[in-house]
Amino acid sequence: MSSPDADDNQNKNMSNGDVLCPLAELDEYDFSKLLEKPRLLNIDRQSSLDERFLNELSIAMNPVLSCRDTDISLPRIYEPPEIVSSPVGKRSGFNTPRSHTGFDAHPMVGEAWDALRRSLVYFRGQPVGTIAALDNSEENLNYDQVFVRDFVPSALAFLMNGEPEIVKNFILKTLRLQSWEKKIDRFQLGEGVMPASFKVLHDPVRNSETLIADFGESAIGRVAPVDSGFWWIILLRAYTKSTGDTSLAELPECQKGMRLILALCLSEGFDTFPTLLCADGCCMIDRRMGVYGYPIEIQALFFMALRCALLLLKQDNEGKEFIERIVKRLHALSYHMRSYFWLDFKQLNDIYRFKTEEYSHTAVNKFNVMPDSLPEWIFDFMPARGGYFIGNVSPARMDFRWFCLGNCIAILSSLATPEQSTAIMDLIESRWEELVGEMPLKVCYPAIETHEWRIVTGCDPKNTRWSYHNGGSWPVLLWLLAAACVKTGRPQIARRAIEIAEARLLKDQWPEYYDGKLGRYIGKQARKSQTWSIAGYLVAKMMLEDPSHLGMVSIEEDRQMKPILRRSNSWTL
Repeated sequence: MSSPDADDNQNKNMSNGDVLCPLAELDEYDFSKLLEKPRLLNIDRQSSLDERFLNELSIAMNPVLSCRDTDISLPRIYEPPEIVSSPVGKRSGFNTPRSHTGFDAHPMVGEAWDALRRSLVYFRGQPVGTIAALDNSEENLNYDQVFVRDFVPSALAFLMNGEPEIVKNFILKTLRLQSWEKKIDRFQLGEGVMPASFKVLHDPVRNSETLIADFGESAIGRVAPVDSGFWWIILLRAYTKSTGDTSLAELPECQKGMRLILALCLSEGFDTFPTLLCADGCCMIDRRMGVYGYPIEIQALFFMALRCALLLLKQDNEGKEFIERIVKRLHALSYHMRSYFWLDFKQLNDIYRFKTEEYSHTAVNKFNVMPDSLPEWIFDFMPARGGYFIGNVSPARMDFRWFCLGNCIAILSSLATPEQSTAIMDLIESRWEELVGEMPLKVCYPAIETHEWRIVTGCDPKNTRWSYHNGGSWPVLLWLLAAACVKTGRPQIARRAIEIAEARLLKDQWPEYYDGKLGRYIGKQARKSQTWSIAGYLVAKMMLEDPSHLGMVSIEEDRQMKPILRRSNSWTL
């Protein structure tokens, strides 16, 4: 393979509209129409209906934003000489002592930027990522590595601040790692697997640097990261959308990298569902927590990555084959998720009244879920107005837990219909104490405890009730909440959550997570100076400052699409 770095100087700019793919049923819209003419990437800000909505939202939040594009040069708080900012990106006002957009920068914003820059990892003189945590008070374990999923909020912060080079370097370096041979014991992993993390090893004797990647062979539980490839595709699209540089995505190496990832998840097998079957610990929740099967986090990221790939793949012979497969999978996946993973008051009542042992094509209880398996907490948790995608659906099993990341990505990718997106935000507002409490945001709700905890986690001492992945509160999720709030026109929810976080995050030295039912206590094993806690806060702040940043991480539902889910009207009660 030729070196992707050799093509760094072949940047091209385009200013055409994103071709957004409708996700209706086959009889409502024909995806094959996308193949009749070349698709053009939209990386310029066009005056579309969606863009006008974002502009109006920006002005509504702050009238001074109408002067955002004036040519003003302001001093930066801090910028190492190694980082060369690209002129194509827009610099956030939060990199200055006072934002020129009219927002008063919170005192901790400057501290956050300094901390984020201290976390930069360099390889042969170039920044290639950010370290997971800079907490020197604890044993490193793998917190001294660059994680693919952890770097995403850092990447978005740099893109929003007009510094895309580090993101480009990261994309190319992880792409090169993908081509490595990957073995766990004597078993070879699929060619398209992306690493969970990597680190830079310095050899002072030879005065050289090498990259060492972990594809799961060193991870706790030895599970390969299913989400890494999806985040890589999503980040590639965010880079393209932010900078206007299509040449990176068009590199033969990047096109091949996408196809290898897609080949893994679009392969045919014994599955009867369009969702991806996964092992426990294959995503952000990387320890045994009962998310094996078809976890919402993976399904939402899968859907988002498919939509991003549809925008990025070339219309050559190889690309067309994958585009056709993506189109078919999107139809099936959107229908399945919206029909069987969605839960609101009416659907909960229907499940409560389910009959069992139905055998026919007209069965209502298609997964043979036993009504007696409904947990007691769900009846009090479900508001009359609101809903969410539950954690997992498989034969005779429904995991009714709320998972933040999966539901926010469902909104951003338009896996959720507009009505469902509104219902998710209604649920967050209705259950504020449970999901936000004193530190945003619960990674899942509720915690599992006592006998269930022993069975599900294997007595994991790190995932005790209301701690870590078992109902812990993770500040990094602020950026996902903020993006979902901006997309649904509810920025006040994000602003309220950010104000809660600002009361403690800096004072507590940016912990990885918080413990307790309300998120009141710093996690018992939480690392301080956790980079994605820092970056998540910055991205949330910049998202509210300039809602047009939403375009990097959001794909709109096609206007021609009719909502598939029509059986429930709980959100209009």
